[in-house]
Amino acid sequence: MKTMIWRVALLVVAVAMFLSACGPAATEVPAEPAAPAEPTGSFLDRAFAGEFKGTVVTMAGPFVDSDAVKFEQSVKSFEDQTGIDIQYSGSKEFEASISISIDGGNPPDIADFPQPGLLETQVKKGKVVDLNTFLDLGKLQANYNQSWLDMATMEGPNGPIMAGVWGRVNGKSLVWYPKKAFDEAGYTVPQTWDEMIALSDQIVADGDAPWCIGIESGAATGWAATDWMEEFMLRTTSLENYDKWVKGELKFDSPEVRKAAEAMSDLWFKEGYAYGGRQAIVTTSFGDSPKPMFENPPKCWMHKQGNFITSFFPEGLEAGVDYDFFYLPGIDPAYGKPVLVAGDIYAMFNDRPEVRAVMEYFTTGASVEGWVRAGGAISPHKDSSLDWYTNTVDRGVAEIILNASSVRFDASDLMPGAVGSGSFWKSMTSYVSESIDLDTALKEIDASWP
Repeated sequence: MKTMIWRVALLVVAVAMFLSACGPAATEVPAEPAAPAEPTGSFLDRAFAGEFKGTVVTMAGPFVDSDAVKFEQSVKSFEDQTGIDIQYSGSKEFEASISISIDGGNPPDIADFPQPGLLETQVKKGKVVDLNTFLDLGKLQANYNQSWLDMATMEGPNGPIMAGVWGRVNGKSLVWYPKKAFDEAGYTVPQTWDEMIALSDQIVADGDAPWCIGIESGAATGWAATDWMEEFMLRTTSLENYDKWVKGELKFDSPEVRKAAEAMSDLWFKEGYAYGGRQAIVTTSFGDSPKPMFENPPKCWMHKQGNFITSFFPEGLEAGVDYDFFYLPGIDPAYGKPVLVAGDIYAMFNDRPEVRAVMEYFTTGASVEGWVRAGGAISPHKDSSLDWYTNTVDRGVAEIILNASSVRFDASDLMPGAVGSGSFWKSMTSYVSESIDLDTALKEIDASWP
């Protein structure tokens, strides 16, 4: 009996082995083919892997002539490595043409806005892609001062969005001085506001005017005064108040703005401080105002202005030898070391993978490295290197911006045109010339707000 059971068991095993060798059982379902793997890595990584080779990304902006050439050269390496063709179109009438193309339903993939206020208009219409949908916030925070991200965050129809990323920038919180004569006179670059005032008093005691100031600029007379006001706002009140001021939520005729205006007045109108006196400030061209620094001996010794002002200096002067600059110090330590800036913010209008890759590229210092090396561009990116800068001015400005505790855009450029390039200019000019008092000036500007 046991022998028979054993034989049956062997037969069952043999049959099972035979069926296994012949193929799957009739009831076994063949496995489904594996689904293709989802793309991995950021859009920029995928671009460098060649995934978007042969695609085109259109871009519009204000860069023309040599600036357009420098921009195109700065992105050439990216185009060569990825096969993405960035087709840039520059126009001196960009502010008008970009609105027409967007409102007409034919925007470029990316647009470069030199005035964030113009971009904000399109954000409010819901025309701009929210970069938070694909950019890594952690990487952005690691590579930008938080202030740049704050300024790029704008209110859309459905709430705040990341409206753009910053490319080329420039700094305004700079005080220029005639270095050679300055050193020979035994003066020392001030590190604090009190030291700067002490230096000003010393120069007055030596028989000269410490400050070269001029705000005449034809139809734009007064714009230089608004820059000064913005510097004082950043140094005497909070960033929150500065932002409210830009939006019209903090009136010009408020204690905070009045305090800034009075602090500016204390510097400008103090006896002996401004070359030529208070009346000369209004009649002196902004471009001519620093020139007395380079007379022999100098007639004035310090001039606050952005880095573009060197193009108005007399010919033949050498940076670091004949002239230099220092950071306009903070006033109240509570507000740190703020820097007034201007710059270009890149916004996205068409959402495709290759456009995302280009936008991600613009968040890196590599996107402006070529332009930095060519001169004329400052990078706000923390992964940029000071070694890229080929002249002492650009390098020094970059260092000041990278070391800033906070940055804010030129306020008048963000305000409605009727104010920022209208009443703000006009009323400040009238106040400086003593045609009206400060109370009247502040009330006039508030009354003009649309």
